[in-house]
Amino acid sequence: MESYRDYKNGETGACVSIVTFVVLSAGKLFIGYFYHSKALYADGFNNATDIIASLAILIGLRISQKPADHDHPYGHFRAETVSSLVASFIMLAVGLQVFYQGVTAFNRPQTTAPDSITAWVAAFSAVVMYLVYRYNTRLAKKINSGALAAAAKDSLSDALVSVGALVAIVGSRYGMPWLDAVTAILIGLFICKTAWDIFRDATHSLTDGFDSAKLLLLKKTIASTPGVSAIRDIKARQLGNRVLVDVVILVEDRLTVWESHLITEEIEERMLKKHQIRYTHIHIEPAVNTSSTSTCS
Repeated sequence: MESYRDYKNGETGACVSIVTFVVLSAGKLFIGYFYHSKALYADGFNNATDIIASLAILIGLRISQKPADHDHPYGHFRAETVSSLVASFIMLAVGLQVFYQGVTAFNRPQTTAPDSITAWVAAFSAVVMYLVYRYNTRLAKKINSGALAAAAKDSLSDALVSVGALVAIVGSRYGMPWLDAVTAILIGLFICKTAWDIFRDATHSLTDGFDSAKLLLLKKTIASTPGVSAIRDIKARQLGNRVLVDVVILVEDRLTVWESHLITEEIEERMLKKHQIRYTHIHIEPAVNTSSTSTCS
């Protein structure tokens, strides 16, 4: 039940992002177009993609709250990751479009410098997006949401893009009009890079990839549990905001079933306290004396 409440809380972060992106994208597209700043206009397109991406994440979080059913025995948690994958495709398409527009503008440099209002809008946007980044980062860590963490990363990139747009606008007003078009090109590339990062993380999770360094930490925690003689095998995978661990441990063959069960409970408690992992599936096998001629499996 805790995971479902976490997803409900995650909707708040997605909604905050959507409202922010709607306001900023509308303002940047309007002011960038009418006040002659291609960099700010490109930044507005960047935020427009973020609206769609945030909506996809919000839908994924909603679907993830559906309980397990007959053909989804593990629940619908991976809908969150699928939504991140969809968002990456949307961002890539718009990033390529912004890049193309920047190249076209570079070949036909404008003679009119951007109005000073475009610089103020870019500066204001950078501050707002950084605050959204901080908010969603804290929330993503609290609920262990990969999709919300991706959204937070995107918000940070948006803040940096707005800073770049500000630099381009100021440069254009001081005799470097080509800087505006160049920054639009860089913004397009930056959008594509963010899309690739989100795509890579989502596909890694969907194919049951898991951080080997983190898996080693989990293994050390289990191996240090009293009663565990050795670890024969350990695997972990990300399922939405949950981490599922499957481990095979060896214990003394003289232990009773109850004594072995107490060891598994200690492992589960340690995994929850140290790593916030609530789902650890433990298989017990007897530690066979190497001097024995018989084997157990």
